[in-house]
Amino acid sequence: MKKKLFAAAIVLSASVVVPMRAEIIEQVLVKVNGEIITKTELEARQVSALRQRMQGQQVDPETLKNDETLKKALAELTPQLLVNSIDELLLLQRGKELGLKLGDDQFKAVVANIRKEQGLTDEAKFQAALAQEGMTMDDLRKQLERQMLIEQVQRQEVGSKLSITEEEARQYYARHPEEFTESASVTLREIFVDVPAESGGVNVGKDDEAKSRIEAIRARALKGEDFAKLAAEASTSPSKANGGLIGPFSHADMSPQLLALVEKMKPGDITAPIRTPKGYQVFKLEAMKEKALQPFDSVRDLIGEKVAGARTQVEMRKFLARLRSQALIEWKNAELQKVYEKQISAEPAGSPQ
Repeated sequence: MKKKLFAAAIVLSASVVVPMRAEIIEQVLVKVNGEIITKTELEARQVSALRQRMQGQQVDPETLKNDETLKKALAELTPQLLVNSIDELLLLQRGKELGLKLGDDQFKAVVANIRKEQGLTDEAKFQAALAQEGMTMDDLRKQLERQMLIEQVQRQEVGSKLSITEEEARQYYARHPEEFTESASVTLREIFVDVPAESGGVNVGKDDEAKSRIEAIRARALKGEDFAKLAAEASTSPSKANGGLIGPFSHADMSPQLLALVEKMKPGDITAPIRTPKGYQVFKLEAMKEKALQPFDSVRDLIGEKVAGARTQVEMRKFLARLRSQALIEWKNAELQKVYEKQISAEPAGSPQ
């Protein structure tokens, strides 16, 4: 934890834990079924979202009043943050209605996993990391329970009700062949002989020596000696440890010059020596794989994931729209209400293709 542990591990939709102090009277922005979202909570979300946009840089809330760039960014972020705040509260309320909660053993297991992944098995380091984030164990538990409730509600109310038929999967496969087409690729073996660099430029004698050496090695390969053994014996490239094997490479990963050369070859062919900035090189075409559409049966599970993922987004929007329509949402700030309603009206609709 390094600075972003909990931001990366448990923060949901740029939310943060905001300790409530009894001596401070909070400004209520909106009530959702009787539960409030305060100005402090929204501001904390805004600062967190700005930090994420600025790749972790600290954001002083006071600078927001005068920095025009930050004010513009804030205006762009706030509409979705408002929607997220209310949607998350509605999901949490639904989770409580379903009797969902984070048990002690489950909490301990999740924390142990976080500590292991972040290298914080030492208790003192873990507590220091919590303090650095301005969090207590109670704050951490609330955050984890918040995330768990929201995820379980999504699974129970939406995910568990999705099923993908064979016909739907085949239709998706037919409409999106590019997603299941393997690119053409080339696998090569190389032998490289370097030309030692000198401060005064290329040493002609050493260059000729390296060229003669690579030509002799190539001649041995053309006579039938095993190219992989020759690479292990004579190459000065790190690939010698693997018999000179490199790749597979997609055509997009190859230089135009090498691609043009390889396209004229067939497996087993060996190139003439090629001069590179650091020495001489020869290639053997080990294998060439043509661009090919993967069989439906081999990608059936992947198709299911893609279709379910797209449909989940659509069904989740419908579910949230239903929760909103059934909720009693009482705005205490007319301007924010307009911002919220405009953002809701702009949400996408329809079904996945």
